[in-house]
Amino acid sequence: MSESGQDCLSHGYTKGEKKVMSGFSYKDIYMEDGRRVLEINVLPEKYCNFDCIFCPIGRSKNKVDTKMSFDEIDSSLIELGNRIESTKAELVFINSKGEALVNDKIGDIIDFIKDKGLPVRLLSNGYLLGRDEYMKIANKCDEVVGEIKIITEEGFQKVQRPIEGYTLAEYISNMVSFNKQYKGKFIFEITIIKGYNDDEESIEKIKNIIKAISPDKIIVARMEDEKFKKKLGINDERFEEISSTLLNI
Repeated sequence: MSESGQDCLSHGYTKGEKKVMSGFSYKDIYMEDGRRVLEINVLPEKYCNFDCIFCPIGRSKNKVDTKMSFDEIDSSLIELGNRIESTKAELVFINSKGEALVNDKIGDIIDFIKDKGLPVRLLSNGYLLGRDEYMKIANKCDEVVGEIKIITEEGFQKVQRPIEGYTLAEYISNMVSFNKQYKGKFIFEITIIKGYNDDEESIEKIKNIIKAISPDKIIVARMEDEKFKKKLGINDERFEEISSTLLNI
């Protein structure tokens, strides 16, 4: 049974970001459901397997779905430990510039946070969750966020511009297979986009996707970035109508 939720996760890692010398970057601590959340980006710049036209970070210069090696993370982990202590964080949310799973040290980062006794939430677009090597990493986390935006194959290729060979069917299937074996809390975020998935036929398709994935929590979001809001944002009335429909499946 899905838990209803309309609290929108922060995507794109653009607002409130705090740069640090270590290579990680952070947002100011904030409260969510009574917990102090520390949000962290573990990528030096955008590395993603998609290149969405509406991404608030901009174009994907580094379009990858294999593990990438960055600088040594010893100093970054020291800084992270200090942040956890100084902010009295109660949850660490890994929300990166792109797909955090491509950082080859992501498993070590998660282990470090878990060793501090804190739960970890990981944001992934969800495409890589069906692959064994990434599934094992995501399984370390207490919460995993997957997402969907475009729900037609043509639109997926044109608008989200994934790595060649990706398909929408596999995208959905990967999240389905991941959640079937996942022991933590799977959060499924659906972004409603004007002209792409806000019609009744699309809402029915999204309902079927939700039923197939069977998430623990659903979040319905919409375009909030000012660059895309005018063209791709939907009005309050329609958003509330869609949200009510999807959150009460």
